[in-house]
Formats: sequence, structure tokens, C-alpha cells
Amino acid sequence: MATKKSNGVKKDINRHAKALKSISGVRIRIKGERRSKSQEEVEGVMSLTRDGFGFVAVQGHEEDIYIPWRKTGGALNGDLVKVAVSGKKAKQKTHRTEGEVIKVLERSSRPHIGILHARGRQAWAIVESKNMPYDIQIPDYPDNLPEIGGMKAEKGMKVAVLVTDWPRGSAEPVGKIVDILGKPGDNDAEMHAILAEYQLPYRFEPDVENAANDISEKITEKDYAERRDFRGVTTFTIDPADAKDFDDALSFRPLENGNVEVGVHIADVTHYVTPGSVVDKEAYARATSVYLVDRTVPMLPEMLSNKLCSLRPHEEKLCYSAVFEMNDRAEVKSRWFGHTVIKSDYRFNYDEAQDVIENQHGPLCKEILALHNLAQILRKKRFDNGAIVFERPEMKVVVDKEGKVLDVTQKESKEANWLIEEFMLLANRSVAEFVAKKCKAKDPTFVYRIHENPNPEKLDSLRKFAKSFGRKLGSTDDAKKAANSLNKLMKEAKGFPEEKALQLLALRSMARAEYSTDNIGHYGLALPYYCHFTSPIRRYPDIMVHRLLDIYSTGGKSQDKLQYEEYCKHSSEREQLASDAERTSIKYKVVEYMSDKIGQEFDGSISGLTEWGIYVEIEPTQIEGMVSLRDLTEDYFEFDEEKYETRGKATGKIYRLGDKVRIRVIRANLEQKILDYEMIP
Repeated sequence: MATKKSNGVKKDINRHAKALKSISGVRIRIKGERRSKSQEEVEGVMSLTRDGFGFVAVQGHEEDIYIPWRKTGGALNGDLVKVAVSGKKAKQKTHRTEGEVIKVLERSSRPHIGILHARGRQAWAIVESKNMPYDIQIPDYPDNLPEIGGMKAEKGMKVAVLVTDWPRGSAEPVGKIVDILGKPGDNDAEMHAILAEYQLPYRFEPDVENAANDISEKITEKDYAERRDFRGVTTFTIDPADAKDFDDALSFRPLENGNVEVGVHIADVTHYVTPGSVVDKEAYARATSVYLVDRTVPMLPEMLSNKLCSLRPHEEKLCYSAVFEMNDRAEVKSRWFGHTVIKSDYRFNYDEAQDVIENQHGPLCKEILALHNLAQILRKKRFDNGAIVFERPEMKVVVDKEGKVLDVTQKESKEANWLIEEFMLLANRSVAEFVAKKCKAKDPTFVYRIHENPNPEKLDSLRKFAKSFGRKLGSTDDAKKAANSLNKLMKEAKGFPEEKALQLLALRSMARAEYSTDNIGHYGLALPYYCHFTSPIRRYPDIMVHRLLDIYSTGGKSQDKLQYEEYCKHSSEREQLASDAERTSIKYKVVEYMSDKIGQEFDGSISGLTEWGIYVEIEPTQIEGMVSLRDLTEDYFEFDEEKYETRGKATGKIYRLGDKVRIRVIRANLEQKILDYEMIP
């Protein structure tokens, strides 16, 4: 039960047992092998592949270090390892610098998902993962099998297993069952497996639920007295049709001086969730709500997220608001931040609000159209100032109540979405700017949402790639010039075959947005000050922003920077895990959707190129699969990383990003969540 091929067939145990050079961090020499003392030794995190080789990401190194399968040293995916860098370039799989794991410093705390299998008194978790080429021994079967969440770890069940050891001389690691997820193929079991894989919870403990249920929903006379009253002002929400919680609302009223007042009202979560409380600790630990393809795993219990803090129509609600006086040129003449009480008049979904905008008729038509006009001006100003725009439609997977996929479509953003987006952006940047420039605290510690400038080397690669299509990427000497050049390039390429390829490379040049107490601005939005203020129901950083704004608005001193930086780091990491889990759930469902389409042909375009394959998105659903280079039998194809193309050695045939191709679906692996395509000439 040691290892297997990517198709699930077991490999020869002895071959891998001999190949292991290091077990549980103990170095084992192979006869005749020597390691030079002059070799650089570095530390990094291992990314293992289903074929057994891996890559180690090292801080300060521009590219990952390639680790051949014979030199992985018993390291598994996510492990912190010490690597001896050979200095030579690998000939197989990649042209990256090659290295060898010489010690496993720390095992990953993330569990592996597998099916419990037993033979006599021996048991294994059979792991089908693109990052795990080994199965995991479960010792002392069946005596130590746990019962978790009311389920017993029976043979054939899907389980989450944490690797605890890799004994010397063993061909496979040893682990313990940490969660029981259910029967393979059951929708809940599969979604829980994804959450478990990313160490994300899928239920609240009873003490957290009870603490939330004990929070009083009564609005007291003191609450009314301390708040600005917006109950008589026209107020509404615009959300997706399937939304269950409504954490933001807009209000609108004309002023006597000809300007208008726009209120951005955000559920006052911090009124109910006090620092250090049971609910607060759980919210911080989660840091974010998780949006899987068929469900939302909320940051806050339902009593808060769907009731107390949900701005439902015709109910009085407590809010933290950003209120703006604006003229008809969308210039902010004054602003106010503070606690309010509101009563929403109407709930729109995006389609209903879009219908009002397009037909200029319907509920609250005057208010919607006025806000739409202001939003259009704000949006134009942002792009004129250097904000990046990528008009790349998102995939939407439509499922029924049981989680069965009904359809895969494109999610399109329209004016109603932009209306909400622009006023949320206005509130977020205004709060950040107020704290940084206007509050009385000296050098105030704050939770900013930052986005670094794009990678210059990746922009140079994009410039060369664009040139191959006869297109020019203009100056990227500074942030604004780079943004304007990117926007111009995308506008000129719109509707041409290379549009998608240029978009993909441009997106890959971008850094990831994150939270930090060190403000460097937000490149993508072209804003010098930006934070997250508008979604405290689903993001813990917004709760921190509300609390800090309270402190600084009342003349309080700057808070502990080191402590808040740690909070920011934690929130950024949890956000990334949640994002990865969401993508994984989508992958699972699209593979499920395609599993009955084996043998069918589709048109598509090349979305990625690697040393091992060509990734293709079929149209119009954007469902991605891979064509293995080994399956391109008409020639021997190699990936050229510098030119970002895959070329046949004999024929000279070239595959590039964005190329239109036709593929046939040949495999759909649900456990590994991958689709295999073959190219049709």
C-alpha cells in the first residue's frame, strides 16, 4: 500500500523504498554518492507532485528549486525542508536549478484526504492527490480507530489523516485519523474533505453557537440616543439573488444646496462581538467566511450573520456608516464616519437593479439612477488615475440543493455590480485616508489592504510576448505608467485571438493583495490609501478596522503595531486558504460535470504551458484540463520558458498561450480533481 501511479494503480513498493534517501529527517547515504561541502544549503517549503518529484520555494530565490523524485528525502507536500542546492540545471521536467532534500525540518500540519482501506490487521489511507504519491499507514488497526462527529472510521470511509512519522526503512509514512468525512462521492463528504484539507472548519462548536444565541437583539434607548438616525432616509440593499446575509446598504437623499448625501451603511458587527469574547476568538481564528461552490461556511454563527447583522428590509438595524456629501461631478465635499440606526426600504438583487438602470423604470428609480451616474463618474476617475481593469469573465457553477451540477456558465459583471462596487471602494479608501491623515493619533497603527507593484521581470516577459503579436506594451517606469500601458494593451487586444493570452500573462505579473500595518498603497486600484471596512460579517480585518476607527475617532492613541501586524499576517494566510478551498471545490464540481462527457470534443484555447503539459480552457465555460506532452505522439515537444511556448523538435510546431485548439476529453479524475484532454490535429 505504499505508492501509486497517477491513475491509481499501485507501483512497486521496493523501487520507492530503495529510492528513499532520507526518512524522518535522517540522511541515508547511497554508495558512491558524495555531497560537496561548498553546496549552498537553503530552507523552504516543499511542493510535491503526484509523480514524486517536487519544487521547493525559497525566500530570496527568484525561482523554485527542482527536486528529483530520488532526492526528495522523505519530504511530503507542505513540509519545511533543508535543501542542498547543486547549482546545475535539471535536464528533466524543468530547466530550474536542481537540489536535494537533506533534512525534513517540520512536517506540514495540513491533513491528507484518503479512503480507509484494511487488510487483516493492517490499514492505510489510500490517498488520491496530485500532491501525494504515497499512501499512509494507520497503525494498530482496528483498535485505535476513532469516532468523530458521531461517525466511526469504518473501512471505505473518506478520512482526513495527519502524517506523524516516517520510520527508518519504511516505504510509506505513518499517520493518524483526525477527521471522518463520510462516504466517498457523497456531496457533503466531498465538500467537508476540501475544508479539512485546507484546515478550514465546517461547523461551530456548541459553546460558540450558544454564546451567539445569548446576544441580545434588542435595540435600547441608549443605542438610539448614541447614534445618528437614518430610519427616515431612503435606504436599500443590492446583493446576489441567492444571498442570505446583507451586510451593506446604501442611502440617498437630496440636499438643499443641490448636492446629495450618500450613506454607505455597514452592519455594526463590533456592537455585538466584543473583543476577547468566545465569538470574537472564533471569528479571529477563522478570519474569513469560506465560499465553496455549493455553500457558505460563515465566519460568524447564523444568529449574527443571517439575523442580528443582516440588513433585511423593513427591520431596524445598527450600522457603522460612512456618509458623503457629493456634487453632481462625484466630488466629495464632506464626509462623516459613525454609528447609525437604519431601516432598509427595499432589497434588490443585481438583476433587478440592472433592470432599473437599463429601462429607467422600477422601484426607487430616481435614487438608483442618481447613484448609477455618480458611480460611473467614480469608475472613470479610477481608471483615468491608473486602476487596472481586466474584463475576464468568471466561471459560475450552478448546483441544486443536493449539490448536483446543473450548468457551468460565465458570470458577467454589469452596471448594478459596479454601482455597489464604487461606493464600497469610496468608503474603504475614505476610512483609510482619514486614519492615515486626519486622526489625532501620531503614526496610527492601522490594518491596510495593500497591493504591491507588478514584478518588473514578469512585465518584461509580457512585453516580449506582446511584441510577438506585433503589439507594444508602453512604459512601465512607474506604477501609473505601467497601469496605463497595461490598460491600453488590453483595450487594443480586445476581441483579437491573443486577448486571453495577454490577460493571463498580465494577471501573473501582479502581486497578491494582502493585509498589513505598513501602507504601500493598492496598485491594482490605484489608491494610496485603502482598507477593508465594508464586510465585517465575513472578514475579520473589517472588524479590526471598525474597532481602530472607533479608537482614533475618539482621540485614542496608536495601538500595538507588532500585535496588529501578526493579526494581518494571520488574516492574509486564512484568506489564501479560503480562496484555495473555493477553487478546489469548483474544480471538483467541474470534473464531476465533465465525467459523463468522456470522448466528447470541444473548442478551446491554451491557458497555460508547463514542462509537463499544455493547459486548455474549453469555450465558453472556461473548464480547464491538461494535454500531457507525453500524449503528443506526432513529435517530441519541449517547453521553452523564456519564449513561453511549447515547440516540437522535428516539426517545429509551436503551441502558445491563447492559441485556439480542439480537444477531446479522455479522463476525469474526481479524487485528484483533474481533467485530461488530448489534442485533435
